[in-house]
Amino acid sequence: MTSRTLTRLPNLINVFLLFTLISSGNILKSVTSLGINYGQVGDNLPSPDKVISLLRSLRINKTRIYDTNPKILSSFANSNIEIIVTIENQVLTLLQDPQQALQWVNSHIKPYLPATSITGIMVGNELFTDDDSSLIGYMMPAMINIHKALFQLGLDRYIQVSSPSSLAVLAESYPPSAGSFKPEVTSVMQQFLQFLQATRSPFWINAYPYFAYKDSPTTIPIDYVLFNRNVGMNDPNTGLHYDNMMYAQVDAVAFAAAKLGYRNLEVRVAETGWPSKGDAGEIGASPLNAATYIRNLMLRQFAGEGTPARRSPRLEIYIFALFNEDMKSGPTSEKNYGIFQPDGSLAYDLGFSTMSNTTVTSERVTYSSSATKAKSTLKYWIILILAMFEVVMSRLF
Repeated sequence: MTSRTLTRLPNLINVFLLFTLISSGNILKSVTSLGINYGQVGDNLPSPDKVISLLRSLRINKTRIYDTNPKILSSFANSNIEIIVTIENQVLTLLQDPQQALQWVNSHIKPYLPATSITGIMVGNELFTDDDSSLIGYMMPAMINIHKALFQLGLDRYIQVSSPSSLAVLAESYPPSAGSFKPEVTSVMQQFLQFLQATRSPFWINAYPYFAYKDSPTTIPIDYVLFNRNVGMNDPNTGLHYDNMMYAQVDAVAFAAAKLGYRNLEVRVAETGWPSKGDAGEIGASPLNAATYIRNLMLRQFAGEGTPARRSPRLEIYIFALFNEDMKSGPTSEKNYGIFQPDGSLAYDLGFSTMSNTTVTSERVTYSSSATKAKSTLKYWIILILAMFEVVMSRLF
């Protein structure tokens, strides 16, 4: 057996396992590394119970909300959908007091357990790079106090505490092995990473290849950012090959953490997405690119991929976002990251027919006939099998 054949064996095994899963009909049930962000900055959004149906139509059983909305937490009881909640930035000052943190957990988390599966608490959002530079000083005390409160209530075994960061915390990100944190965040970053390691919590990042492409469309190949087939790039320091920007961004964060002495922290993606509409200067924002990015990303998750530097565990990713949110401020793109419109219709065609079988109205959730669903399901499986086969086979050659 040649060395070339030996190097292909792991991929050949993946192909075998992939088709074993497909033939058993359990492949979608096995996708535990994919979630979606459920933002609420829009008018006429579906009620939470309708949202549950939409999540199931996407074969997704994990979501994150940007607050602790009691209506959502109550509605998701016994849904078997895991929820990560968020402590808003403006609440952090209150949580500097351990007793206030305990009271917060008692009133915002404990009443919904165990019926609602709350698996994580995000303390703020992108605090390292927020315009209000004072917020970063509140982050670690708030995280420590929230974790102590969970421990005191016997909940720390079930709920992880972390805080998502933007890629702007990196001083270098290319090639991935050169990843390093900006000097100005290093002091607090050391404390943050130490906390994550001690509590066995992941490092969450918000990673948007779209931003890089929008800023440099003539130098960054569109196929590289959309997960399409392309020549990719080799990291000259490690020899690792990257065929998409997302994995390169994730590994850059992992290498940056390793440089500070934290080699085994799991890096997860709290947000990633692509806008289906943008202003004149927002190059690349289109329904076609959004559909391509999300579809290819989902197929990678179905295949259970890790990154080149970390093949295991498989990369956990939360798509941004579930809905277009018309009340968000900023450019047009900010309002158009959703897979769904507020009325529950798809914002663009993902190519997975069964995902469009669910129609949400203000009154009810309706489904197509059994015959139509059967035809759509068959078409879905054909598309899924062919696309996943292409993803896996591309690793062989």
